[in-house]
Amino acid sequence: MRAALFVTCVNDALYPRTGIAVVRLLERLGVEVDFPAAQTCCGQPQYNTGYRHEAEPLLLRTAAAFEGHRYVVTPSGSCAAMIREHYPRMGRQARREGRGTRAADAARSLAPRVYELTEFLVDVLGVTDVGAYFPHTVTYHPSCHGLRGLGLGDRPRRLLAAVKGLELVELPGAEECCGFGGTFAVKNPDVSAAMGADKIAAAAGTGAGVLCGADNSCLAHLDGLLRRADAPLRTLHLAEILAATEEEPLP
Repeated sequence: MRAALFVTCVNDALYPRTGIAVVRLLERLGVEVDFPAAQTCCGQPQYNTGYRHEAEPLLLRTAAAFEGHRYVVTPSGSCAAMIREHYPRMGRQARREGRGTRAADAARSLAPRVYELTEFLVDVLGVTDVGAYFPHTVTYHPSCHGLRGLGLGDRPRRLLAAVKGLELVELPGAEECCGFGGTFAVKNPDVSAAMGADKIAAAAGTGAGVLCGADNSCLAHLDGLLRRADAPLRTLHLAEILAATEEEPLP
């Protein structure tokens, strides 16, 4: 099986270890991973800020970059939701505005082929035990796009529960937003920080050593708050945990 990695701009620029972990994990599971070099931002920042027309060229570029790939896998629920939920809306609106069907056709082609990492592992590969080893206590924060937008459900938790040596503890108020929300954190910094403070207090109260998530944008927000609070808790993307084995532990 072959799959293309949509690493996302946040991971490419700030968290390259997550992209590397996805490749390690998928290759260990027998997947041949392609990385189309033409990929760039999906356009979510522009779209969320109200610049829909400016986001359309990124829709077209993303669709062109992954043309011909049956499976497109991304370690980001927010970017997967952007493509699956908002690309089709952008295409329909462009058509209604008399600007042709190019965006709609591109969105219709790409959206069904995009999978968030845990969806791909559980639904396509049919695995929950990926052979990982991570001897630490972990609590999991489900990001809003994955939880409500994509409906990931218990897929991430099932994957974590199968990791050898890992103790998974419940996060109180797990379904509450962490307060990041992309541009929300910029436009409403005080509210964002207050929501994040509630989240890290709940995470620290679990006694876990690792706060895990499937979106590095949310984890970046929480990590900053944890550092400022000098809390004995580190954040880590789920892919990095799943990529770790006894033979090749997490650095």
